[in-house]
Amino acid sequence: MDIVHTRLDGVVEFRPARHGDHRGWFRETWKRSVLVDAGIDIDFVQDNESFSAEVGTLRGLHYQISPHPQDKLVRVISGSIVDVAVDIRRDSPTFGQHVAVTLTAEDGNQLLVPVGFAHGFCTLEPDVRVAYKVSGQYAPDCERAIRWDDPDLSIKWPLPASGPTLSDKDIAAPLLADQPNLF
Repeated sequence: MDIVHTRLDGVVEFRPARHGDHRGWFRETWKRSVLVDAGIDIDFVQDNESFSAEVGTLRGLHYQISPHPQDKLVRVISGSIVDVAVDIRRDSPTFGQHVAVTLTAEDGNQLLVPVGFAHGFCTLEPDVRVAYKVSGQYAPDCERAIRWDDPDLSIKWPLPASGPTLSDKDIAAPLLADQPNLF
């Protein structure tokens, strides 16, 4: 597995090897010892999966605050997305900055979004399935969101001309500057 560190400390792309023959292929999508050897020791406690029917479905930017923050290890089961991590650690030199990585089912690459980052993604094709491991259980009282089009973040989402497909929660999300609970 190749490990690629992004320009934001803690956000890491994993590129698992794929082994194929005449029957098809095999890939290890997660192996604790590989992460531990890379200095990443996370106890994942829950697996989640989402399905997005339309191109341009945008989910995010989401995070959970204490006492239930979440590290996320995100991968695509079918289709492709642009996956975004935004640094929301107030004392970080990269506060408010983001990285965007294209994740595809074909490539099998994954993005680790650690605690202290907001996470979101935009689908690049129809019928996309995304799976992610999290280190904290879902806790509605700790759930927070940042507006996907916050001008201070300058995220260039790959949207269709019709714009994004959003949840009501994401439409109503406040700007980063208006977030009282960050890390």
